[in-house]
Amino acid sequence: MTQKKGLKFLIVSKWGDALDLAYRLKNEQHEVLMSIQDRDSKEIGFGFVRKTNQWEKYTDWADVIVFDYTGFGAQADELRKQGKLVFGGSTYTDQLELDRNFGHLELIKHKIKTIPSKEFTNFPEAIDYIRAHPDCYVIKPCGETQEYKQLLFVGKDDQGHDVIKMLEAYQKTWGANFGVFQIQRRVKGVEVAISGFFNGSNFIRPVNVSFEHKKLFPNELGVSTGEMGTSMFWAEKSPIFEKTLLKMEQTLAAHNFVGHIDINTIVNGNGIYPLEFTSRFGYPQINIQLEGIIENFGNLLLNIAKGENFKMKVKKGFQVGAYMVVPPFPFDDKKSFEIFSKDSVVLFKTPNREGIHPIQVKNINGQWLITGNSGIVLLIVGTGMTMKEAQKNMYNRISNIIINNSYYRNDIGNRWAEDSDKLLSWGLL
Repeated sequence: MTQKKGLKFLIVSKWGDALDLAYRLKNEQHEVLMSIQDRDSKEIGFGFVRKTNQWEKYTDWADVIVFDYTGFGAQADELRKQGKLVFGGSTYTDQLELDRNFGHLELIKHKIKTIPSKEFTNFPEAIDYIRAHPDCYVIKPCGETQEYKQLLFVGKDDQGHDVIKMLEAYQKTWGANFGVFQIQRRVKGVEVAISGFFNGSNFIRPVNVSFEHKKLFPNELGVSTGEMGTSMFWAEKSPIFEKTLLKMEQTLAAHNFVGHIDINTIVNGNGIYPLEFTSRFGYPQINIQLEGIIENFGNLLLNIAKGENFKMKVKKGFQVGAYMVVPPFPFDDKKSFEIFSKDSVVLFKTPNREGIHPIQVKNINGQWLITGNSGIVLLIVGTGMTMKEAQKNMYNRISNIIINNSYYRNDIGNRWAEDSDKLLSWGLL
């Protein structure tokens, strides 16, 4: 496996999410140049890494070009054709994530079990469909609208009445601006994601098994935020991986994909049911993975981009991460952010920064300040041979941080005891 020092990385980021990754590379003594596309996120990373607004000028300078989000697939494909080493998506994998119906059809094509779903472009047709086929359903926005996590609605009524009421509300407030959406039958079980790094030909082992905590409050109460924290471990073998992502290995290779891909699933005693693809870094998944990967991450990215096959060096046991957030998270309210959070200081009781991952912050003369616009400040990670040990390690680190008006979930990883028993009984661990 290739080992080099002082590699040059050009990181093209949509929202600034890759700051932590860029900071890791810099601390490994690699050269890093980061470009953030979103105007309101431009300040993220100031004082942490070198930045540019014109990333296209530096493609010849870089040893490896990293795209951190979907939507860059066409540029990544073109750069690969030019002989550049690129870690990121492709046109095909962009479509897997952004077009839910396409992703569903690809699962069927690869003989992967799917949950019955139907795509709609208007609300009356969806409402009529549920009335004709009463069941428990989930509303899933497609395309760019899926970035609004509050629009994802998981129904609880076995006749679908709650979903119908929500669709009627969306029709009044969003109308035609809602775009394409899916109505998917709800399957109950354990939600678990499987992910892996792909080198253009095959998956690198081990793979990553993770459990997301999406609601704002403990015990899965409140609004869906997209993510409040995640627990995970690495596995050499996984029945969930073998029955989902591994079946797509040849297709990913045929489409010149080089990057990271995740598939979220619901599993129960009847089988494994994929929910959706994330064909890029997941957040905070990658931040927590960085804590578990114990080799030079820059060299790892280089070797994946070059198509080399190797085994990753990772920690045994578990990694657990929780977001520390501030108002108005998870809502978008620029005025509230500027009043309560913008430029607030992040204080550390001790100089130790182990397990602390910067998200939407800037560095002014050594002082970390909150910036961006989402209210996600830090991701704190703990590790341990048991889930409880990793949790304790994480919350001890959180207790050493002072951020005015901050909040976080205090139960990340608590589901593991029950979930692991179920997964073992179903033969999926």
